[in-house]
Parts: sequence; C-alpha cells; structure tokens
Amino acid sequence: MLSLNQNLTPSDLSPALDRFFSLAKTKITTLDREYDNSKGSPVFTVAGKYTTRGWTEWTEGFRYGIAILHFDATNDQESLESGRNNTVRHMATHVSHIGVHDHGFNNLSTYGNLRRLMLEGRIPHNEWENHFYELAIKTSGAVQAARWTKRQGGGFIHSFNGPHSLFVDTIRSCRILMKAHQLGHVLMAEGDKPISLLERALQHIDSTAKFSVFYGTGRDSYDERGRTTHEAIFNTTDGAYRCPNSQQGYTGFSTWTRGQAWAVLGFAEELELLDTLTDDELAPHGGRSAIQEMMLNAATATADHFIQNTPTCGIPYWDTGAPKLHLLVDWQSRPADPYNPHEPVDSSAAAIDAQGLLRLATWLKKHGKTTEAARYFQAGLTVAKSLFSEPYLSTDEAHHGLILHSIYHQPNGWDHKPNPNQAAHGESSMWGDYHAMELAVYLQRLIQQKPYLTFFA
Repeated sequence: MLSLNQNLTPSDLSPALDRFFSLAKTKITTLDREYDNSKGSPVFTVAGKYTTRGWTEWTEGFRYGIAILHFDATNDQESLESGRNNTVRHMATHVSHIGVHDHGFNNLSTYGNLRRLMLEGRIPHNEWENHFYELAIKTSGAVQAARWTKRQGGGFIHSFNGPHSLFVDTIRSCRILMKAHQLGHVLMAEGDKPISLLERALQHIDSTAKFSVFYGTGRDSYDERGRTTHEAIFNTTDGAYRCPNSQQGYTGFSTWTRGQAWAVLGFAEELELLDTLTDDELAPHGGRSAIQEMMLNAATATADHFIQNTPTCGIPYWDTGAPKLHLLVDWQSRPADPYNPHEPVDSSAAAIDAQGLLRLATWLKKHGKTTEAARYFQAGLTVAKSLFSEPYLSTDEAHHGLILHSIYHQPNGWDHKPNPNQAAHGESSMWGDYHAMELAVYLQRLIQQKPYLTFFA
C-alpha cells in the first residue's frame, strides 16, 4: 500500500524539478540530433537509445510535446522551436488519422499546448497561427469521434482492434472531443447531419465508467472496487457487452496498472472540464448531477485501488495480477524493486497516476471535500517524489530517456532486458517521459502560483 508522506509539500519538490528540467534540455537536444526520423515515431529505449516499435503511431506528439512543455517550464527558446517546428512538419497526418484512437494524446500534446501558450501570452499572439492550432484540434476531435460503435444505451470510440473493442486508455484521448466542442465544432455526417462532439465524449466516458471500471458490486468473480480492465468486448450486432479482456495487461481479470492510470487521470481531468460547461449544455445528456456522480465514482474508485495495491513508494508493478508477483514476498509492504528477477515495474503508470491524484484532490477541495482532497494530494506528491528521484530519474546524459523503468508490452516481450536474470528494467518510454514532463510543469505552476494547467486552457 502506498505510504503517504503527510508532511510533503509541492515546494519540497522544487530542487528535484529543477534538476529534471536541466536534464531534459540535454536529452531533447540529443534526441533531435541522434534519432533517425525515417524509422518512424520513437516509442521506447533499447540500451538507452530511443527506437520505434510498429504497432500504432501514437507517440510522436509526446516527443514534440516534451519540448513544448520544457519551454513552458524554462522559457528555453530552442525547445520551443524544436517542438513548434516539428509539429508543423510532422503532425498533420495525426490530425486526420482514421486508424487510431489516440488523437488526444498526439494532438493536444502539440497543437493543444501551443495554443494554450499563445492564449497565456507566453508566445506572441498571431491570429492565423492560433487558427491553425484550433483547426487541427477541431479536425482531430471530429475524426476521433467518427471512430464510433453504438452499444445498448450509448456508444464508445473503438480501439484499433476493431468496432467490438473499448480501451480504457481512450478516456484520456477523448479530451480532444471536449476541446473541439468548446471551440464550437461538430462532426458532420451523412445528409449533413451534425453530431455533437460533447455527446459522443460523454457517452464514451460513461461506457468507460460502466465497463472498464469495477465497483465491487459482484459483476464477476474478480470484481473489486477500482479494478480496471484494459479492454471491454462488445457484440457489434446488438451492442451488448460481453466480457473483459486485455492486450497489454496479464488478463481481463487483473489490473494492468497503466490502464488504471489512464482512468485515474482521465476522469479527474474530465471532472475539471465539466465545471466549465453550462447546465444547458449538459441537460440533454442526463444533467450535471448524474454526469458528475458517474465521473467522480470512477475517479475515486480507481484512485483508491491504486493507493491500496501499489508498493509503499508509489511506483506500481506492471499488473496487480502479474503471475510471478507472489515470488516478491510482501511486495505491497515495501518499495518497488525495479531490478527484481520476476516482474517489471512501470514508472510511466506512476507518472500518469500522480497527476491524476493531484487533479482529483484539487477538484475535491474546490467542491468542499477537504478531507478526501488532502489524502489524494499527499498520495500524488508521494508518487512524484519517488518518480523524480533515483533510481527512476534518468541522470545519465547519454541515455535518451527522462524516466527509467518504464514498461511497454510485457505479454509480447517487447521490452529490453539488459540482464536476462532480471525483469525488464532501465529503459524509458515516450509516454512516460511526456507525462513526467507534464507532471513537472503542473507541479511547478502550483509552486510558483502560475495559471492552473489544464488541457482545455
């Protein structure tokens, strides 16, 4: 169980954040110089060097987003130009990509962050440049929303596996629909029929809450509150839910911890956005009270499960049901061991979870739930302290990564094992590095009392 440091404050992390931002500058520059773009998007490191892995093109926006966020934290103009120029050169295909469910990952990390910085006055305002960013977000939101499967009582954005497949990951990616809706956009269908992006986003969030998250109500023999499944399977003929499944986790009846992290952060961010929508906007979709209750129930359930089922340091193993975890005696009662011989940890899940816990805490405090807020806030800070410290902080300037001991796909055996007698360790992932950078910027803004960081600006 996560051991909360009750005395930790955001300011206590300032030295670690400064060190992180300093290391990031070197690694951004090195990657730009050394990486062969003809190989495709960098995904994870092998022996400290970023390489690709052909599955889907879902990580390129993270690479350029890291540089943009580094400018956000440090005002480093070289990082800004790297992120901005590469966005213009390479991201257009991601805006119109009809084959993936990852639009919010790629395009909010790039176009979204650049637009936000312009609105904040951090980069010079240019009306046409702002329109360029907004058009990318609008188009991306509509393309993502078109990837649609109807189910009994709603629908969802289906994964690259096909129309039967709902991934828990997509809860964070569907932010792009929300932002496109806020910009006044709709999806135009046959017969010039406008389809509400807000409606599709809310239906997807509801489907995720209902079928990707468990609540301890006896849904199946492995139903414990806050557990998540990576994939929910539906009958595409009648839209009926069939069963849980997993692609990157151990099974559909265990919890892949990065999938759970997407839920913790995704629901917390959607709660923040919900506060910006009017009652009139929400009335056709069930009303504010019902939508808020659904999101909050899922957010707190997944956050509580993470806290209860994570090592004391806050860095989780890759799956809470991993088959060799039992060989790590009392693994929940001590810090995670990334060098163990049995099962890998996943620092990228920790980076995502930490931000989700902090955002959930901030939302709860805003809504008068101070006791619950304090618990989640200290949990988020505790995880962040571990993440920005060794052995997770990548201090070797020759290593491309920012955060070590990330895992990509344990079932497929894709991750590098520098020692065959140990679990995969010592490597980084583009999503882990991005979310660590996003977490660092989020914390820096809290410490320096700058504008609160949100995806919807």
